[in-house]
Amino acid sequence: MPTPCDVKDLALADGGKKRIEWAFQSMPVLQSIRKQFIKTQPLAGIRVSACLHVTTETANLMIALRDGGAQITLCASNPLSTQDDVAASLARDSAIPVYAIKGEDSATYYQHITAAVDAAPQLTMDDGADLVHMLHTTRQEVATGVLGGTEETTTGVIRLRAMAKQGVLKYPIVAVNDALTKHLFDNRYGTGQSTIDGIIRSTNVLFAGLTVVVAGYGWCGRGVALRARGLGAQVIVTEVDPVRAIEALMDGYRVMSMLEAAALGDVFITVTGDKSVIAAEHFDRMKDGAILCNSGHFNVEIDLECLAKIAAQRRQVREFVEEFTLRGGRKVFVLAEGRLINLSAAEGHPASVMDMSFANQALSAEYMVKNHTKLEKRVYSVPEDLDKRVAQMKLESMGIKIDRLSQEQEKYLSSWAEGT
Repeated sequence: MPTPCDVKDLALADGGKKRIEWAFQSMPVLQSIRKQFIKTQPLAGIRVSACLHVTTETANLMIALRDGGAQITLCASNPLSTQDDVAASLARDSAIPVYAIKGEDSATYYQHITAAVDAAPQLTMDDGADLVHMLHTTRQEVATGVLGGTEETTTGVIRLRAMAKQGVLKYPIVAVNDALTKHLFDNRYGTGQSTIDGIIRSTNVLFAGLTVVVAGYGWCGRGVALRARGLGAQVIVTEVDPVRAIEALMDGYRVMSMLEAAALGDVFITVTGDKSVIAAEHFDRMKDGAILCNSGHFNVEIDLECLAKIAAQRRQVREFVEEFTLRGGRKVFVLAEGRLINLSAAEGHPASVMDMSFANQALSAEYMVKNHTKLEKRVYSVPEDLDKRVAQMKLESMGIKIDRLSQEQEKYLSSWAEGT
C-alpha cells in the first residue's frame, strides 16, 4: 500500500535517495545513535509529527527516529526550503508520510501542517513552532495527547518561552537550539556558510570589496559576518543589544544603526528573529543595486509590504531574485521572497554540522519519552550530559582525543580550601 504523502513528484525519488546517502556519510554521530536506536527501540510505537526543513540531513534524522520505533509524519517548516527529491525518496523508499512541496503557497503550507496534526502526535518536532502554534490554537483537542516536544530554532524557542511565561504552553518542550553543540556550531558555522552560499547561488555576486551589512550579532550573525569578511567584504554590524554591539566592534567590525548602514551597504543580511528590521526609512536611503536577504526563520525581517507599496515596478530577474524599482529609478533586489536564503536558494547547512544538531534532536526525543511524566509544561534546555555526549561522540568520529582531569585536579577545582 503506498505511503500517504503530498510531494511534487515521486519520480524524483532516485536522485533524492542518492543525496540522502551522501549526507549520511558526513553524519557519523547520528549514524551511531541510529545503530543504538535499532537495538533499544526507545521510541517504539510513539507517533512523532515533525515540522522541519525537508532536506537530506532531516531525512537522515527521520530515518533514525523511524528505526528507533517511531511512527513519523513529516511536513515542511518553510514553503521554500523543501528538497523535492528528498521528500519523494522519504515517502517511497522509507515509507515515511511526507507533506512538503518546494514553492507551495500559504494555503498548501498550512494544509500540510494540518496533515501532521491529523496524525495525532505524541511527540512534536518543530523548526519555528508553527506546529505547536496550530496545536495551541485551532487544534487544541489534539494537544491533549502530546507528551512533549522539541524545538530547533532561536525564533521558535522565543515563541515557546513567551507561551510558557503566559501559562498557555500545554506540554513540555526541549529547546534543542539551546544546546552548546547546536548553537555554537550549527548557528555560527552552518548559517555562516550556507547563507553566503545561497546569496552567491542566486546572484553570482563577488563578495570581495562589497560592503555587507549584517543585522543581528547573535551566533548566526557572528557566522555570517565571519564568512563575509573571509571573502573580502567590508562588514558592518547593526544591533539593538549594547553588549553584542561592543563584541562586534571588538571583533573588528564597524558598528552603527541600520539607518546609517542603509546608505552604505551593497548586501544586507538579516538574522535577528524580529520584524521590520529593514523598513521604509531604510529603503529610502539605499543605493541603487542594493541586495536584501534574510536568514532568520520567518520572512518578516524585511518589510516587504512596505517595499511593494513604495515600488513603482517589480519583476523577477533571476530565480530567487526580485527587482523593485523605487522613485528616481533606484533598484533594490530582494532574494527568495525574504525567506531563508540559505535553504531557499541553497541546500542549507552542511551535513557535518547538522550531525550534532540532529543528534541532539534524536537524544532529546528519547529523553522526552522517558521523562515527560516528571516535567512541567515549560521549555527545558538540553540536559548537559546529553550535550557533552554529542560533543564527545563528534570528537571520537574525527579521531580526536582530549585530556581528562585527574582525581587530584577534580578535587582542586571543587574545593574552596585549595589554592592557598
